[in-house]
Amino acid sequence: MNPLLDFSGLPRYSEIKPEHVTPAIEALLAQNRAVTAQAVDAATPATWTAFVDPMDDANEHLSRAWGQVSHLHSVLDSPELREVYNENLPKITQFYAEQGQNLALFHKYKALAASTEFPSLSAARKKIIENELRDFKLGGADLPEHQKPRFMAIQEELSKLSAKFEENLLDATNAWSKFIEDENDLRGLPDDARAMFKEMADADGKPGWKLNLQAPSFMPVMQYCENRVLREEMYRAYTTRASEFGPLELDNTGLIARILELRHEAAQMLGFDAYAHLSLAAKMAETPAEVLDFLHELAHRAKPYAERDMTELREFAARELGLPDLQAWDIALASEKLREVRYAYSDQEVKQYLQEPRVLAGLFRVISTLYGLEIRPDSAPVWHEDVKFFSLHDAKGELVGQFYLDMYARDTKRGGAWMDDAITRRRKPSGIQTPVAYLNCNFTRPLGGKTGGKPALLTHDEVITLFHEFGHGLHHLLTRVEDLGVSGISGVEWDAVELPSQFMENFCWEWDVLKHMTGHVETGEPLPRELFDKMLAAKNFQAGMQTVRQIEFSLFDMHLHFDLKPGQTALDLLREIRSRVAVVNPPEYNRFPNNFSHIFAGGYAAGYYSYKWAEVLSADAYSLFEDEAENGAWGVLNPEVGHRFWSEILAQGGARPAIESFKAFRGREPTIDALLRHNGMA
Repeated sequence: MNPLLDFSGLPRYSEIKPEHVTPAIEALLAQNRAVTAQAVDAATPATWTAFVDPMDDANEHLSRAWGQVSHLHSVLDSPELREVYNENLPKITQFYAEQGQNLALFHKYKALAASTEFPSLSAARKKIIENELRDFKLGGADLPEHQKPRFMAIQEELSKLSAKFEENLLDATNAWSKFIEDENDLRGLPDDARAMFKEMADADGKPGWKLNLQAPSFMPVMQYCENRVLREEMYRAYTTRASEFGPLELDNTGLIARILELRHEAAQMLGFDAYAHLSLAAKMAETPAEVLDFLHELAHRAKPYAERDMTELREFAARELGLPDLQAWDIALASEKLREVRYAYSDQEVKQYLQEPRVLAGLFRVISTLYGLEIRPDSAPVWHEDVKFFSLHDAKGELVGQFYLDMYARDTKRGGAWMDDAITRRRKPSGIQTPVAYLNCNFTRPLGGKTGGKPALLTHDEVITLFHEFGHGLHHLLTRVEDLGVSGISGVEWDAVELPSQFMENFCWEWDVLKHMTGHVETGEPLPRELFDKMLAAKNFQAGMQTVRQIEFSLFDMHLHFDLKPGQTALDLLREIRSRVAVVNPPEYNRFPNNFSHIFAGGYAAGYYSYKWAEVLSADAYSLFEDEAENGAWGVLNPEVGHRFWSEILAQGGARPAIESFKAFRGREPTIDALLRHNGMA
């Protein structure tokens, strides 16, 4: 049997091959079209059981099969897989565009919403129907028939362009490498980074040390390498990826212009002034003006702190480092040096205590204490030998969910960190289908491989990233909703989906949490309290600079999709925004838009602000744990508050508006105060 057509259990990753993709997708598309035809037939009653359930089954099979293909395209790319992925992507896009424009199906949902059955449906099912009616309008179902082919063609082209954008970025990242023969060129780099670079060179059969543009290589060079010429060379290579400065076939500049043009055309066809209005139609924020007001208020609060941070850094770099002309490729190094001087510790010192096995055990302890759950190692077919698999059980030993953990960077894997759903919780005739999640990071793998050497060591920032993605995972895994369309992260407003992930980050700054996940890689000694106190003192180091950087990207994204002037390029707009809010102005050759995959290849178009928007919600939610910690013996790991967070936020999925879930948990509307306090800007 084609492994992509087996939905009886976990994906059969050890068996999936590129030649399975096209037959599976074509079979499932034919099946889905047949189910849709049956659903819209006049003889099929407009009831949940008669037409929604069969369509859920068919759509789930298609999304699970294509989800496995998309996942492999992201984590184990190959020329063969890329070819069949790009061959089938237009078919998938066309099918969903067809469904979104199917007037008969739209009328069927309208009939169900107006039926006598509707008032008796659960809140989750009512929300699904409301979402469907909204999405039909956004998908072009109300368009005149003569406009629908053009709208569908736009969706197909956009999906191809987004995939091409991500592929160009991956190929451009992998196209650059540099071999170092004189170890003096690497002065300042930590020993573990040098050892990794040596292993990379050895693997290529070359002497010396190999550098590349993947995060585990790029970041240490920027942060620690005292060779300024090398830093600038790598900075230039990294910030000009997928631009006119490299191979023309990998240049994303033309793709950006075309993506923006098509998004604007699609929005106007649907009656919106700009794509930003279309994007916000399914989010918590209601208008671009509301988002821009929020960002400007935050910028007004943060910029004085950012300017103070930058002034201190420039003065320190000139006085102590001999860098009177501080440049973009000096920022990370100078910041690390300043932190070491001011707080008497370095990231590298902390990293020696953060061994991957202990970090995972500490993370699992948080989950166990807050929610009464146990995480156990489990087995499943995986796509790479590095991948781990776990199961999640409740106090009765019942299976709650499972997840894959793929932690290390490799050249076949896209950059960044992300969570995705493999299987979503729902009720089936046979019982509850338990959810399964993918958790992906790009950390440095253990030196010496699995059989020898030391365990992987994480920076504290990487621990925060791991907790962040696990927050997304819990949102998916701990839902109690039993209907597919609003189960887990499905149906959650995009600007609220970061709430559970950013909420989890807070625990990385709690002594009662961190002390349980540390042990020095040489001695096994736990992290000293004195060192933690220095970390805590430095927690908001350059928080102003970091905040205005996020605001810069958010304003760029929103204005790009809201009021880009005729003839103005994305790069022109970014430079204009930087002149207003940034305190770090990069060199002219910097091509940040060309590798901003969040908005050109991900789901964040006119939605990047959601990181800051949701951070207000997450900080305010966490402040209840802080309040209760002052009054109880549990500290912040309070099971009572944890179960309340689970039941009111994580369990609800998209079954009700996110603001209602927040108010049910917090007892009031959100305020910005906790975020400012957490960032030292109160």
